[in-house]
Amino acid sequence: MDNNYLLYVEDDPSSRLVMKLLIEKTLHTKNYAIFENSESFLEKLRALPMQPAIIMLDIHVPPQNGFQLLSLIRADVDYASTKVIALTASVMNEEVEKLRNSGFDGAIGKPINLSAFPSLIKRVLDGESVWQV
Repeated sequence: MDNNYLLYVEDDPSSRLVMKLLIEKTLHTKNYAIFENSESFLEKLRALPMQPAIIMLDIHVPPQNGFQLLSLIRADVDYASTKVIALTASVMNEEVEKLRNSGFDGAIGKPINLSAFPSLIKRVLDGESVWQV
Protein backbone atom coordinates (compact mmCIF):
# COMPACT_ATOMS: atom_id res chain seq x y z
CA MET A 1 0.00 0.00 0.00
CA ASP A 2 2.91 2.36 0.67
CA ASN A 3 1.60 5.91 0.88
CA ASN A 4 -1.48 5.34 -1.27
CA TYR A 5 -4.63 6.85 0.16
CA LEU A 6 -8.03 5.12 -0.17
CA LEU A 7 -11.53 6.54 -0.01
CA TYR A 8 -14.69 4.49 0.51
CA VAL A 9 -18.19 5.96 0.21
CA GLU A 10 -20.80 3.78 1.93
CA ASP A 11 -24.07 4.53 3.73
CA ASP A 12 -24.44 1.18 5.51
CA PRO A 13 -22.78 1.25 8.99
CA SER A 14 -21.96 -2.50 8.95
CA SER A 15 -20.31 -2.25 5.55
CA ARG A 16 -18.28 0.75 6.72
CA LEU A 17 -17.05 -1.22 9.73
CA VAL A 18 -16.13 -4.23 7.59
CA MET A 19 -14.19 -2.00 5.18
CA LYS A 20 -12.39 -0.23 8.04
CA LEU A 21 -11.25 -3.59 9.40
CA LEU A 22 -10.33 -4.86 5.92
CA ILE A 23 -8.20 -1.83 5.13
CA GLU A 24 -6.45 -1.78 8.50
CA LYS A 25 -5.95 -5.54 8.92
CA THR A 26 -5.31 -6.75 5.37
CA LEU A 27 -3.75 -3.67 3.76
CA HIS A 28 -1.98 -2.61 6.97
CA THR A 29 -2.65 1.08 6.54
CA LYS A 30 -4.43 3.95 8.20
CA ASN A 31 -4.23 6.05 4.99
CA TYR A 32 -7.93 6.05 4.21
CA ALA A 33 -11.19 7.88 4.69
CA ILE A 34 -14.76 6.62 4.74
CA PHE A 35 -17.67 8.91 3.88
CA GLU A 36 -21.07 7.81 5.20
CA ASN A 37 -22.98 9.48 2.37
CA SER A 38 -22.38 11.39 -0.85
CA GLU A 39 -23.55 14.77 0.41
CA SER A 40 -21.09 17.58 -0.50
CA PHE A 41 -18.92 14.89 -2.07
CA LEU A 42 -16.45 17.06 -4.00
CA GLU A 43 -15.96 19.42 -1.05
CA LYS A 44 -15.24 16.50 1.30
CA LEU A 45 -12.97 14.90 -1.33
CA ARG A 46 -10.91 18.09 -1.68
CA ALA A 47 -10.64 18.40 2.11
CA LEU A 48 -8.89 15.01 2.50
CA PRO A 49 -5.26 15.13 3.69
CA MET A 50 -4.11 13.35 0.51
CA GLN A 51 -5.55 12.71 -2.94
CA PRO A 52 -6.90 9.13 -3.03
CA ALA A 53 -5.20 6.61 -5.32
CA ILE A 54 -8.45 4.62 -5.32
CA ILE A 55 -12.03 5.68 -4.66
CA MET A 56 -14.41 2.83 -3.85
CA LEU A 57 -18.07 3.70 -4.30
CA ASP A 58 -21.14 1.92 -3.06
CA ILE A 59 -23.53 2.20 -6.00
CA HIS A 60 -26.64 2.85 -3.89
CA VAL A 61 -25.28 5.57 -1.59
CA PRO A 62 -27.53 8.63 -1.04
CA PRO A 63 -28.14 11.38 -1.96
CA GLN A 64 -26.07 10.93 -5.16
CA ASN A 65 -25.58 7.34 -6.31
CA GLY A 66 -22.30 5.81 -7.43
CA PHE A 67 -22.92 6.59 -11.11
CA GLN A 68 -23.53 10.27 -10.32
CA LEU A 69 -20.41 10.38 -8.14
CA LEU A 70 -18.35 8.80 -10.91
CA SER A 71 -19.53 11.55 -13.29
CA LEU A 72 -18.46 14.23 -10.78
CA ILE A 73 -15.04 12.58 -10.36
CA ARG A 74 -14.43 12.16 -14.10
CA ALA A 75 -15.47 15.79 -14.75
CA ASP A 76 -13.01 17.17 -12.18
CA VAL A 77 -9.56 17.87 -13.64
CA ASP A 78 -7.82 16.98 -10.35
CA TYR A 79 -9.50 13.59 -10.01
CA ALA A 80 -10.41 12.56 -13.57
CA SER A 81 -7.72 9.86 -13.75
CA THR A 82 -8.25 8.52 -10.21
CA LYS A 83 -9.06 4.81 -10.09
CA VAL A 84 -12.74 4.36 -9.21
CA ILE A 85 -14.08 0.97 -8.18
CA ALA A 86 -17.76 0.13 -7.72
CA LEU A 87 -18.66 -1.99 -4.70
CA THR A 88 -22.02 -3.57 -5.20
CA ALA A 89 -24.23 -6.50 -4.36
CA SER A 90 -25.86 -6.07 -7.80
CA VAL A 91 -23.88 -8.53 -9.87
CA MET A 92 -26.28 -9.40 -12.68
CA ASN A 93 -24.62 -9.39 -16.12
CA GLU A 94 -26.49 -6.32 -17.39
CA GLU A 95 -25.64 -4.37 -14.22
CA VAL A 96 -21.94 -5.25 -14.52
CA GLU A 97 -22.07 -4.16 -18.17
CA LYS A 98 -23.61 -0.84 -17.10
CA LEU A 99 -20.73 -0.34 -14.63
CA ARG A 100 -18.17 -1.08 -17.36
CA ASN A 101 -19.85 1.27 -19.85
CA SER A 102 -20.10 4.06 -17.28
CA GLY A 103 -16.32 4.30 -16.89
CA PHE A 104 -15.61 2.51 -13.62
CA ASP A 105 -12.10 1.03 -13.40
CA GLY A 106 -13.55 -2.13 -11.93
CA ALA A 107 -16.10 -3.62 -9.59
CA ILE A 108 -15.90 -5.74 -6.48
CA GLY A 109 -18.98 -7.70 -5.48
CA LYS A 110 -20.41 -7.72 -1.99
CA PRO A 111 -19.93 -9.51 0.24
CA ILE A 112 -16.22 -8.84 -0.28
CA ASN A 113 -13.94 -11.86 -0.48
CA LEU A 114 -11.65 -11.15 2.47
CA SER A 115 -8.70 -13.20 1.23
CA ALA A 116 -8.83 -11.74 -2.30
CA PHE A 117 -9.26 -8.09 -1.24
CA PRO A 118 -5.57 -7.14 -0.76
CA SER A 119 -4.52 -8.54 -4.14
CA LEU A 120 -7.48 -6.85 -5.87
CA ILE A 121 -6.45 -3.47 -4.45
CA LYS A 122 -2.82 -4.05 -5.45
CA ARG A 123 -3.88 -4.95 -9.00
CA VAL A 124 -5.93 -1.74 -9.26
CA LEU A 125 -2.98 0.30 -7.95
CA ASP A 126 -0.81 -1.41 -10.58
CA GLY A 127 -3.16 -0.10 -13.27
CA GLU A 128 -5.23 -3.21 -13.88
CA SER A 129 -8.98 -3.14 -14.37
CA VAL A 130 -10.49 -5.55 -11.83
CA TRP A 131 -13.96 -7.04 -12.26
CA GLN A 132 -14.44 -9.41 -9.31
CA VAL A 133 -18.21 -9.81 -9.15
